[in-house]
Amino acid sequence: MSALNPYEGFLDGRPIQTILATTRGSLAKVLSVIGPDKLDTAPAPGKWSPAQIVCHLADCEIAFGFRLRQTLAEDAPTLQPFDQEKWAATYGGVAAFRALEAFTGLRGWNLRLIIDALPAAASRPAIHPERGTMTFQTIVETMAGHDLNHLGQLKKIAGIAPAA
Repeated sequence: MSALNPYEGFLDGRPIQTILATTRGSLAKVLSVIGPDKLDTAPAPGKWSPAQIVCHLADCEIAFGFRLRQTLAEDAPTLQPFDQEKWAATYGGVAAFRALEAFTGLRGWNLRLIIDALPAAASRPAIHPERGTMTFQTIVETMAGHDLNHLGQLKKIAGIAPAA
């Protein structure tokens, strides 16, 4: 696993844009399997509930979107990291499907940007304070791996076996 993309190990060989385009549908399916009675229940102490995971994905879509745009607009910008646990403190009472609506709109907007920017912008650099120099492409790949990581968590909660 690359220090630049800690989610690289979750990538499954599909085209990155396919992963990004299908996450919304995959989330909706797995949330339906989990069922409304369990969406606000954490699988273990200190773990996020399914609703909180989807809230986190919506928040990350905001952060990734800003990073993508910053990388396109500036020369080697320094990206702003964030403390996901502090951001998660705001998730109380947000319904999973409400968060999915936010994620869906944000992802659609970001995916349009990605499709328009690639491949020409793939090598545009950005500096992550914790990971060093990244590229636009690395940010996009991180988004996809991050999606698959959290989809895997939700599938485990739902009792869906991982794909072979």
